[in-house]
Amino acid sequence: MLSRVAENLYWLARYVERAEDTARLISVNSNLLLDMPGKAALSWSTLIDITGSGDVFDTLFEERNERNVVEFLCLSREHDSSILSSLANARENLRTTRDVVPREIWEEINHCYLEISELTQTGMKARNRDEFLKRVTRACQTLTGLIEGTLSHTEARTFLTLGRHLERADMTTRIIDVRSNNLLPRNPEELIPFEHLQWMSVLKSLTAYQMYRRAVRLRVRGPDVLRFLLQDRALPRSVLRSLEEVSWELQALPNHDRPLAVAALVRAEVAEADVQSLARAPDQLHQLIDEFQIGFNNLHEAIASAYFAVSERPVKASQSQEQTTYVDDEDD
Repeated sequence: MLSRVAENLYWLARYVERAEDTARLISVNSNLLLDMPGKAALSWSTLIDITGSGDVFDTLFEERNERNVVEFLCLSREHDSSILSSLANARENLRTTRDVVPREIWEEINHCYLEISELTQTGMKARNRDEFLKRVTRACQTLTGLIEGTLSHTEARTFLTLGRHLERADMTTRIIDVRSNNLLPRNPEELIPFEHLQWMSVLKSLTAYQMYRRAVRLRVRGPDVLRFLLQDRALPRSVLRSLEEVSWELQALPNHDRPLAVAALVRAEVAEADVQSLARAPDQLHQLIDEFQIGFNNLHEAIASAYFAVSERPVKASQSQEQTTYVDDEDD
């Protein structure tokens, strides 16, 4: 397989996962704000913190209010990780490599992008937001289902899976980091208002609420949520499960020694974390998640150096690539 094809498929999966996760975040935050009393100290600004896009947002908007945050995360073409930009970049990555995947996958992502891009003409209306977010989530789930159900178990599928699970692990830790900073008490006597509702929103952001109730069978508590989202091996969106999926896929590739070693190191750090202690020390939890994030970056760099061309840059809607380096000696 050509290196540029492998890289495009990897970034295609990351962009699709990013669009779906962003849609879920906005939807859950909207519903949480409706459930919470008006005096509750919640805002739309936390979504900007979770996505790590504060600098870009502040250059485009003066205030972090609902309208600006939703427009920025959904429809901004200046923000590379908005839903619209993510789908545009995913579409472009697939357009240049669509001969290696079934036609239905291309048709779905192309249709989804064209449908959503029409909304940029009129902007995001509050009354249409819920349906828009559901459409994005369904489209991304459909794409994932098409990949799982129609794509042969070749290198193409391997790089799609690598991208999806690395992006998923990254987003899960971002959500945990920002939300837990406000929800975990810093001393035993401290009470967090509406803690139960807010931890439920964390689980729903990752479509994990029902699976949590089946697995834990207790009321929603911060330490249990942290352990479940970080270390549960059965939950598809837990950090540990995602890293295990990455490790399994890497074993099928040649030249996997360094990426597999980095993946094993990060996986061990997650598996061995003392979540009960960290739940009583939010600052230490934040520091540990920073270390996880560094580990994810190191894992990406190891994958890129082993299999991708020199640039390591994903194809965007305005870019093209000319790399011709090979992952191995045979074309896919």
